[in-house]
Amino acid sequence: MLKLRLTELPRRRVPVAVPVLPGRAVPEAYAPFAAAAGFEAAKGGALRLDGVLGGRTAWLVGVTPGPQGLEVAGALAAASMAEARHGVIDARGLSARQIGALAMGAGMRAHRLPHYGAERPAALRQLDLLVDDADATEPEIARVSAVLRGVGFARDLAAEPANKLTPTDFADRLRELEAHGIEVEVHGRHWLERHGYGGLLAVGRGSDHPPRLVILRWPGHGPDHEHAAPVAFIGKGITFDTGGISIKPAAGMEAMKGDMAGAAACAGAMLALALRDSPAPAVAVLAIAENATGADSYRPGDVLRMGSGMTVEVVDTDAEGRLVLADALHHARGLKPCAMIDLATLTGSIVSALGHHRAGLFGNDPALRDATMAAGDAVGELLWPMPIGTKHRADLASEIADIRHCLPVGGGGPGWAGKFLPDACQAAAFLREFAAPEGADAIPWAHLDIAGVDLREEDKEAGAYPLPPGPSGYGVRLLDRLVADRFEALA
Repeated sequence: MLKLRLTELPRRRVPVAVPVLPGRAVPEAYAPFAAAAGFEAAKGGALRLDGVLGGRTAWLVGVTPGPQGLEVAGALAAASMAEARHGVIDARGLSARQIGALAMGAGMRAHRLPHYGAERPAALRQLDLLVDDADATEPEIARVSAVLRGVGFARDLAAEPANKLTPTDFADRLRELEAHGIEVEVHGRHWLERHGYGGLLAVGRGSDHPPRLVILRWPGHGPDHEHAAPVAFIGKGITFDTGGISIKPAAGMEAMKGDMAGAAACAGAMLALALRDSPAPAVAVLAIAENATGADSYRPGDVLRMGSGMTVEVVDTDAEGRLVLADALHHARGLKPCAMIDLATLTGSIVSALGHHRAGLFGNDPALRDATMAAGDAVGELLWPMPIGTKHRADLASEIADIRHCLPVGGGGPGWAGKFLPDACQAAAFLREFAAPEGADAIPWAHLDIAGVDLREEDKEAGAYPLPPGPSGYGVRLLDRLVADRFEALA
């Protein structure tokens, strides 16, 4: 992780990046060079200047207009100084919040994912932030550092190959969070069998690595935190998804090592809350399994009894995510949370609808929906509200069980993507049966279908971070901001 250090003294022997905000003049020492190069801050980009200020390298970094402009500039600065591994951002004249945004962008760019080759890609390792008042800025940098560690934890988990992160390995990695005051509870196959969690058990049945249900608890420390209802995060943690008996095509299947990005984001958010000592109590319920093929794999046409007691007709074993989430949502309801937010790389159809720009947002509570949307807008992890209509639930009627878990194969056209094209709304309708069952106590619930935004490619999206290809950690910052804005005031 990038080491951030505040200083009020310039470092003379390392490269420096100077952010230039729209409408502000380029510092006098750099102005002639910027004019000669035609540098315009509002257009973004970085201009390298050699031999200025005592012979060291300097970078002028343009800050584009908009809420993410400073973060993108920080990322560009980190990318520009990567070969040096140690750099300075001259942030004098900026507010603590503006400096934090620069540091966030730099940290997002500089994070190095797990790498098993002989040489790791170059990345900035230490960043000195040259500020006017280090003491006044320190609380903001502490907050940024906590969130960056949470995002980094999630990105690292999602980047691991499936042979390095089995369900057992995943649970072991989560136990490391105990060092930060998070209570970790791991339930294995026998516990799941005793409690009838038929969805999670079925999905994990074909693998030599049995499933796990992991519960993470952060107690908070508000005046009544011991009795306060926690906010609950629920995550899909499929460490590899072959599609099961309804096997996926080979093309692109290697990306299915990241089908646990939802669970990783929930865990990363819990770490961020703990590191910044959030007063709000929180709990995460993570359904972890490998959807493999084997002699005991579950099959299309099977009927499963879920932890809630509802029976489910299996239509396609490649729609496994909603089955494990259903049991996790049922478990989360039993913890009596004040709200539930689930994250999952769930459907290809949400990518067809929203591309790689936004995640889909479903739910049963307008206030929670709006707060979640606002949190995503604030941190640049964008959402778009999607419907759960009466017909979406009617599509899941089964003749032999309480519900079927997806539309019949071929309902959307040929091929792997085609069979789920109309299915994101039906998946949400299925999950609602377990998150907000009819006649039960109403708990505000939001479902985030993050397929399409869990991976990023460098320079592919206008205004996006210039991140290296790989897991984005989408959801960590959103959940952290949601807790800060909506739930910490209640703690």
